[in-house]
Amino acid sequence: MPELKLVPQLGLKQTLTVRPDLIQSLKLLMEPVLNLEQILRQRLSDNPLLEEEVDQTESAEETVAAVADEPDRNNEKNLDRIDWQEFLGEDHEYNFTGNYRDFSRNTDNEFTETVSVAEKSIFDHLIEQLGFTRLSDEQKEIGSYIIGNIDESGFLRVSVEDMAEELQIEPEKIEEVLAVIKNFDPTGVGSFNLRECLLAQLAEQGLEGSLAWIIVDQHIDGLEKKSQMQLAKILSTSPERVQSAMEVIKTLSPTPATGVFIKPAVHIVPDLIVEKIGDEYVVFHNDKNLPHLRINQSYKSLIKRGNNSSDTTKKYIREKLEQARWLINAINQRRNTMINVMNAVIDEQLDFFEHGESHLKPLTMEHIADKVGMNVATISRVSNGKYVQTPLGMFEIKYFFNTGVSTDNGEDLPKRVVKTKISEIIKNENPATPYSDQEIARLLDSRGIKLARRTVTKYREELSIKAARYRKQVART
Repeated sequence: MPELKLVPQLGLKQTLTVRPDLIQSLKLLMEPVLNLEQILRQRLSDNPLLEEEVDQTESAEETVAAVADEPDRNNEKNLDRIDWQEFLGEDHEYNFTGNYRDFSRNTDNEFTETVSVAEKSIFDHLIEQLGFTRLSDEQKEIGSYIIGNIDESGFLRVSVEDMAEELQIEPEKIEEVLAVIKNFDPTGVGSFNLRECLLAQLAEQGLEGSLAWIIVDQHIDGLEKKSQMQLAKILSTSPERVQSAMEVIKTLSPTPATGVFIKPAVHIVPDLIVEKIGDEYVVFHNDKNLPHLRINQSYKSLIKRGNNSSDTTKKYIREKLEQARWLINAINQRRNTMINVMNAVIDEQLDFFEHGESHLKPLTMEHIADKVGMNVATISRVSNGKYVQTPLGMFEIKYFFNTGVSTDNGEDLPKRVVKTKISEIIKNENPATPYSDQEIARLLDSRGIKLARRTVTKYREELSIKAARYRKQVART
């Protein structure tokens, strides 16, 4: 038998890694302006190399230029000359776990700070669990990005392919980390749909392969339209067994976070403001309450004078300087991205801004993504949970995106407009003889809108309007 030997070999291999600045930009892009203000205030507190620009006349372009003029991140000569103790001064206490505190010399003047107590969100809950995993730093960055795409109900709303494209890494890396997150609490978190969520809950109970599992796995779509007798016949079993299985399914939560994390009502502040100036619509970023950040001016003077400092100090300064650069650039990138997307939306929906909701056109995120040269996932992040103040009122940005329904004249009507017409038809019907969905379809057809009965039913249910037999009102004599 030949002897086996281990022989070391040198080779080149291309690997894709997640850039921290890209992750930071994507995180900030997902946050509405209220959350963004809190994040920036926290970063100001955590990073001594950041300071707030009191004179906020400096433009975004000047801020970026100022960052570019900062000493090069790899300039060892300058970093070696910084005396961090001098920078902090005698009035500051610092420890290298990242805490930074400012104490007054006058201990007689005590003060208390009012802190608003916020409920723990599902995002915080998942990030906390991510911190306890044994994943690598890169995997934790990917995990943080995945968690940022999980909505309040616990579902993951972006595909693996879109996330991989956005992060410029292989889909396998996303799937590997996602598999870990799907084992987090609450059960079913990170699921893409109801079926996956319910199966995760059944698996936790050890019911894989059970009749309840089979019903969810194979018949969850349209389950409410099938009777127990029909299911029993399809599954070649008794109605009693189907009933028992359905009782189990009814105990499951339709969303992973139902009853666990409740999103409190919040005051809506628009991220963008659209104003008509002359004949043009101009988009402004609503950043009046956001701190305007820059590299600490004391740091600038110190790096010019310079003193000897320890390796630990130099490492700390490099890290904080990197973080400060990334944050300032990410904020400006967020602002420019949102403005560019909104300008493209205005170009496509100009009739809406001129004449109102009835002139809203069908518009897809894919179309805007192509127009501004961005990824569809980026357009989705700009649109969800972000609001714009317009001359016609305040709207969530995703309001302007909708699919179309064909009409006789060859034009497409937005789904939202068609639903409004269905609502008007039902509102004006005779309560004693309400229209069936088929009759509503015929009325729409007479107005040049061709819609199948099942589509009318779907739209009516989305409007939370009951079926005709439940709307019928018997006249009293």
